[in-house]
Order: sequence, then structure tokens, then C-alpha cells
Amino acid sequence: TLFPYTTLFRSLFIGVAVGAMLYSGFNPWESFVNFFDIMKNSMNLNILIFDVLLGMIIVLMAKSGGSAAYGRWAGTKIKSKKSALLATTGLGMLIFVDDYFNCLTVGSVMRPVTDKHNVSRAKLAYLIDATAAPICIIAPVSSWAAAVTSSVPKGSDINGFNMFLQTIPYNFYAITTLSMMILLTIMKFDFGSMKVHEDNANKGDLFTTAARPYGDDDDNTDKPNGAVIDLVLPVIVLIICCIIGMIYSGGFFTGESFVDAFAGADAPKGLVLGSMATFFFTFCFYMVRNVMTFKEFTECIPAGFRAMVAPIMILTMAWTLSGMTGLLGAKFYVHDLVANSAGILKMFLPTIIFVVAMFLAFSTGTSWGTFSILIPVVCNVFGSGDTYEMLIISIAACLSGAVCGDHCSPISD
Repeated sequence: TLFPYTTLFRSLFIGVAVGAMLYSGFNPWESFVNFFDIMKNSMNLNILIFDVLLGMIIVLMAKSGGSAAYGRWAGTKIKSKKSALLATTGLGMLIFVDDYFNCLTVGSVMRPVTDKHNVSRAKLAYLIDATAAPICIIAPVSSWAAAVTSSVPKGSDINGFNMFLQTIPYNFYAITTLSMMILLTIMKFDFGSMKVHEDNANKGDLFTTAARPYGDDDDNTDKPNGAVIDLVLPVIVLIICCIIGMIYSGGFFTGESFVDAFAGADAPKGLVLGSMATFFFTFCFYMVRNVMTFKEFTECIPAGFRAMVAPIMILTMAWTLSGMTGLLGAKFYVHDLVANSAGILKMFLPTIIFVVAMFLAFSTGTSWGTFSILIPVVCNVFGSGDTYEMLIISIAACLSGAVCGDHCSPISD
């Protein structure tokens, strides 16, 4: 479990350290000072607060027994293997607030159901992974939208959130992947290694290995008072509160129209307001429902923080690396390179950006880190003038490539 994170942290740290040495002319003390100055200036505190609050809400919903109750309810409604697979895919698409939240919830809820209908653990893992990131990268109310928005260079005349909204129709990897999940399930089509896993599962072996990884693991908390509403209602409240928080930050309550407020929203700030409101709502709701004690609730707070330490460290180091490459002039170099290129080359830039993003995400194991590095470069290349449409297409290519490479990477978080 620690291997992907330690490898990723080490890679990002070395990248930042080398950049700091280059920037300071290999002066050790100045490199040390520049390292922390850039880290401080590159951080987005609102995103970090949102991640911590989201981690606490995730732990709370698991400890309340809501996930286990939903799994039991789903087990009574799902009668076939195809239905179990479609329900897994559908639930993965419904939980679009955060991919960690998605994976943890869908995995713990649907695992007993898919086990009952002889779905291999490999197929379950594939469905979860193939729906989590793609749905988050095309959902306006998600931690991914906030990460993309925060990657737009400060001082730019580009509205990060509005830009994200416009990339959604061009995010072909995410849209195609989600469509493929449904198509493969309906057609009952498997190939390669997955077919081996599924054939063995149909014979009763869900693991295709004597090691049976996680065979006896059970994340669900069996609370006697836990019910489906303990999972569903906080998720609904989180989505509604985040939308309200976004339009509030965009000036909706001071006269702006809903569309203008949403397009001009400060996404990180809106997500913090929404998640904070949801956190307090969840506390009151669970206390009234008597599904956990005050002591159990407070124990979930540090547990939720610990759950988000890895993504917080990834983001912090990725932001720092992005800030370092900016100081070294990478964006100006690429901008001049593109400006001096023939027009035909510019038409292929989205393809080139997709390949570069895919390689970078595969090598580092992080989509968010890839966003932080490439989006400032792409924004500087195209700006917001006559080439704005090409900017949108290229940013969409960057997001698609980042998710694709992250999916394929063996060290992905």
C-alpha cells in the first residue's frame, strides 16, 4: 500500500529539489530557501481544507453503517450478474464528488453484492477504477474540478472554472471510458486476462490466485441503527451545499444570474463552504438518528484527516513542482516554440499534449500532479484571445491524457 505513495513522493521531491538547485545556481542555502518559498506560494489552502473535510465525511458515512445498509438493500434488489455489474457502474457514476470517496464507497457497498453473483474481484476493481476518475473529471461539483481550476496560473485572465465547464464535451477519454463500461456489461464481453478472471469466478473462484488478496477484508461497519439514508442523504446534501457554495462565491446572492455566478465561481472556496456545511449537517443528523455516539464522531475527525494525508502531500509537491517549472521559464520556452512553429503543427498540439500528459501521469502516478504541471504551460501557449477554442480543446486533451495515464500506471495512488 505504501509503495505507490513513497515512490511518487520521492519522484516529486527530487524534481522540485533539482529545479531549486537550477534556479539558485546550485547554491545549497538558496536552493533550500527557494524550495520552501515556492511551496508556500504555490499552495491553495482551500483545496487542502476541502480534502480534509471530505475525508472526515467519508469516514463518518462508513462508521455510521450507511454503506453496509446500502449493500444489504442492494442485495435484495439485484437478481443477476448483469444487474450487479450495472449497479456497480451506475453507483460509480452517481458518486462524482471525489474519486477517493467514490472508490471507498462503491467498493465497500458493492463487494458483497458482486461476490454473491460471482463477479471476480479483478472485474469489480476495474469497474470501480474506470468510473471513479472519468466521472469526477467531467463533474463540475467535484474535488477534481477544484484541482483543475486551481492549476490555472494566478493573475491570468482565464476563468478556471468556466474553462473547466467548456472542456467537458471534449473530454473524449472520460466519456468513451464510461460508455465502454456500460457496453461491456450489457454485451457480457470480456477478453484477455479479464476473461480468465471472469471464467474462474463463474466456477466459484473470485480471486484466480491462492493468495486471495483482501479475501477476508470487510470495510463495512455493521451498525444496528445504520440505514440507507445515512449514506444517501449526506451525499445529496454535500452536492447541494457545494453548488450553493459555488454560486455564493460567484455573486449569485448579490445580483448575478445563476449561470454567470456558476461560471465565475471560486470553486475551491465554494467546495470548502459546501463541505463544511455538510460536515455539521452530518453531525446533527447522526446525533438525532442515534447511529453513533459523540465520542465515535470525534474519533472520525483524525481518521478522516489521516485518510487524506497522501492526496494532500501529492497536491503540495505537485503545486511546488509546477511553481518551480514556472520560475525556470518552461511556459515561455514552450510558448515561443509553438509561436514559431508552422500552423499545421499547432493543429496537432492537442494530440501531442494528450500523449505528454499520459506519459507524465503514467510515470508519476498522479493526475493532479500532471494538471498542475501542464495546465499553466498550455494556458500560456494559447491565452484567451483568438485561440481560446484551441485552448479549451488542448486543456481537455491534457485532462484526458492525465486520467488515461493514471489509469494505466502501476504506481497510481
